[in-house]
Amino acid sequence: MDPTTTRAWQSLDARADAFDPDLRAWFDADPDRGARWTRQAGDLHVDLSKNLVDDAVLEDLLALAEQTHVLHHRDRMLEGERINVTEGRAVLHTALRRPSEDHLEVDGADVVAEVHAELAKIYDFARRVRSGEWTGASGKPVRTVVNIGIGGSDLGPVMAYEALRPFVAPGLSCRFISNIDPTDAAEKTRDLDPETTLVIVASKTFTTLETLTNARVVREWLLGAMRSRGLLDEGDAAGEAAAIARHFVAVSTALDKVAAFGIDPANAFGFWNWVGGRYSVDSAVGTSLAVAIGPERFEEFLGGFHTIDRHFATAAPRDNVPLLMGLLNVWYGNFLGSDTHAVLPYSQYLHRFPAYLQQLTMESNGKSVRWDGTPVSYDTGEVFWGEPGTNGQHAFYQLIHQGTRVVPADFIAFATPTWGTRDGDADVHELFLSNFFAQTKALAFGRTADEVRAEGTPEAVVPARVFTGNRPTTSIMAPALTPSVLGQLIALYEHITFVQGAVWGIDSFDQWGVELGKKLARDLVPAIAGDTAVLAGQDSSTRGLIEYYRGHRV
Repeated sequence: MDPTTTRAWQSLDARADAFDPDLRAWFDADPDRGARWTRQAGDLHVDLSKNLVDDAVLEDLLALAEQTHVLHHRDRMLEGERINVTEGRAVLHTALRRPSEDHLEVDGADVVAEVHAELAKIYDFARRVRSGEWTGASGKPVRTVVNIGIGGSDLGPVMAYEALRPFVAPGLSCRFISNIDPTDAAEKTRDLDPETTLVIVASKTFTTLETLTNARVVREWLLGAMRSRGLLDEGDAAGEAAAIARHFVAVSTALDKVAAFGIDPANAFGFWNWVGGRYSVDSAVGTSLAVAIGPERFEEFLGGFHTIDRHFATAAPRDNVPLLMGLLNVWYGNFLGSDTHAVLPYSQYLHRFPAYLQQLTMESNGKSVRWDGTPVSYDTGEVFWGEPGTNGQHAFYQLIHQGTRVVPADFIAFATPTWGTRDGDADVHELFLSNFFAQTKALAFGRTADEVRAEGTPEAVVPARVFTGNRPTTSIMAPALTPSVLGQLIALYEHITFVQGAVWGIDSFDQWGVELGKKLARDLVPAIAGDTAVLAGQDSSTRGLIEYYRGHRV
């Protein structure tokens, strides 16, 4: 369905034309606005009160969700229907975190049982690595896990690992290689001990160009280092195979290709075609995380996802946090003209969370055709971006506060710090959170010219120091950043993304936009290597760039 044909969309369109938000007046008129617009989802305390929305807008947004059948599509997803229409697949990342006692049959198989069978295999492997039972070829225990993947096989694991560093076993660490730029693999391996390094190669099909190239590079680094230490003889094929089998495992379902690489298929952990890469951190793609934090903490991580899944599935629409946040994003993007959305975690451990959300949201909803292939006539998606506070305050907050573009922003913070640090008599975490509280207050309410004058500011400078306010924010707080809370945050944004896609009538679970560039890159390799016939067939710009490269490569 075209959402612009619904009564709710047309009502919102008309309402936006005359909309004149005034957060100061709204809060003055309604002393309970803060409480009235705050919701709880699991451990997440979500304050929506500083958004540019009143009761009338909320009613229209809820009507839009009803008229575009968002909750019906939600139920179809949770029941395993093939809502990924261009690939003919179910969308069941929520099955990855369902309890073992649940059952869900898809195509004659109980997918929950299959998930827990694979988890048991991952957990057994993780325990063997963590205990020292699993050793490298020279008998030394693993000290560093190197995850090689790209896209969802990298962004999810590295984000979660960084977020949960306090839960990583002492003496164990992870590194992540994704970029095919040789610098990435070189920098990540140059100071490693190959004898204590375990490599996880994550590629569902075991054909991903960047991942397999990096895997071969790291394989040669490891074998070369072992030869230089006298642990392998040149040309010792059996010794090399034994070393690869002890130092490489895979996350893949292509067991023949895994075996051809030299990895024992018994050490390959699989997942299913109903798991998209950007939704896969809670699958076998998270094996590096399971090793780092341990099976028990990984179970807590999965439990956090499931908490928000249940909230999304059961909460009434006006109390349903993912539904409300998704609808607010539609309101800003389609009716109030906002093109970007900032995510601002007041936690250094979440420094990779905005990058993770970039793939989740923009790969999912960067679409220009609907489910049935007809073109959209409205904007879809938005540019997600952000940095941790307070770093961002000294960088781009100027634009958010006083720029001409309205940027909706989500602020995320935790009541209890991981590190209880003091600066003399001051609690540093409280100083940190004072910025969290102050920024949303300043964005909402601003500062008038009269207030600036009352501070004794010279008249010529008054206009530059006025803040218009009415800059929308959502504040999300939780007791602490734990594995469960991280799972809850990820699931929250997964379902926000789903809500937006359902309103727009697009397939949020395919990603054909990433394919063309990859195909053209493969086609251009001969020209870059010197094939003049292939080079001659290129457009003048591409040909000129390749010729420049060949003329300047040292």
